Amino acid sequence: MNATPYHSIPLVKGLPLVGNLPKFLRDPLGNAQSLAVHGNVVRSRTFFETVTLLGPDANQFVLHDREGNFTSRGGWAYWIDAVFPGAIMAMDDPQHKHHRRIMQGAFKRSAMERYVQDMGPVIADVLATWPTGAGHTLKVFPQIKALTLNIAARVFMGMALGAEADRMNQAFIDTVAASLALVRRPLPPLAMWRGVRARRWLVQLMRSRLAEKRATESPDLFSQLCHARSEDGERFSDHEVVNHMIFLMMAAHDTTTSTLTTMVYCLARQPEWQDRLRQDALALPEAQLRYADLAGCERTEWVMKEALRLYPPLTSIPRKAARDCEFGGFQIPKGTPVGISPIHTHHLPSLWTRPTEFDPERFSPGRAEHRRHAYGYLPFGGGAHLCIGQHFADMEVKSVLHQLLRRYRFGVPEGYRMPYQLVPIAKPRDGLPISLQAL
Repeated sequence: MNATPYHSIPLVKGLPLVGNLPKFLRDPLGNAQSLAVHGNVVRSRTFFETVTLLGPDANQFVLHDREGNFTSRGGWAYWIDAVFPGAIMAMDDPQHKHHRRIMQGAFKRSAMERYVQDMGPVIADVLATWPTGAGHTLKVFPQIKALTLNIAARVFMGMALGAEADRMNQAFIDTVAASLALVRRPLPPLAMWRGVRARRWLVQLMRSRLAEKRATESPDLFSQLCHARSEDGERFSDHEVVNHMIFLMMAAHDTTTSTLTTMVYCLARQPEWQDRLRQDALALPEAQLRYADLAGCERTEWVMKEALRLYPPLTSIPRKAARDCEFGGFQIPKGTPVGISPIHTHHLPSLWTRPTEFDPERFSPGRAEHRRHAYGYLPFGGGAHLCIGQHFADMEVKSVLHQLLRRYRFGVPEGYRMPYQLVPIAKPRDGLPISLQAL
């Protein structure tokens, strides 16, 4: 049977000029669900016309991609090349495979054990400064953002942040914001100009420390990338090390902040789950989590997975067709921008019981709803581009929650609902005000 021509794919035009962009930015889940009314293969317009493929089979078709139908670089380049050139997620094979093999050395078990050991004191020092008391409200999102930046500086760069902390934080805010800039040229004082300027400062910061990291091997990720080798003895160039450091610092800082903020919100609204995780944390012997303790944080992992299901840091994943292909009975010509929607799949009633509800036990061994389809749950992407830092993120989230739960009880007012901004990375619009009580 011949596939239906591309121009027959249902088209959702949206508003003049901007198309569906405002709706996508405001409510990516609602936007995807409105597209799904027309089927699992839909054309829509944002900056340009894109084919959105919906559902777990579509995710598998795009991400598993043994046939080479799609290019990751073609999907991401428009959005991130100006501020994150050389990002591993925007590489295609053989370059992607080559860089990933070298980079894996920085995430081997011995390195991960050192990372979790190094982040413990940073977490303890920062949490000790959080203010508590009756009638006091703490906006927890900026506090978590400062914490994860300090962790990234210590574990990734081997340094403690001083005066550079605020500037580095703003630099990452500006580079991420530039990815969705309406004007794609760096014209002052617009978003792309701010992002490119921030990128330039980050490059200078990394390069100022490069010679030191090359000269002596130390436990931090920066040094590990400088000394990492593939099985054939290949190493990263200075330029590649800098590119990878900037992208990995951003990814670890922003996505972990997003995940932790969502978890705090969910646990503040569900005190019974907060108490369960606190019991688990208090049952472990040390105030700071050890690598050996990670396996004992099973219920924390369920909560983390549920937070990532409800509010994945990346609500959509872009690709571009590298050759003519077809899906769902429709032709997709070479060069077509293609997108999939993790947040849409994460809310499908066919995969998830009561998908809008917070229910961490859906990830328990007895239910394992995330295993109903190999590509039904993808907060870290999938296929060859599965996030190389997902185990680091898991470790960092568990380490922070472990200490937070042992030190504080936290809550939100009855009936409070966090106003979310889901694009480009999920975060609360109001900073997430919580009440904090020392135990």
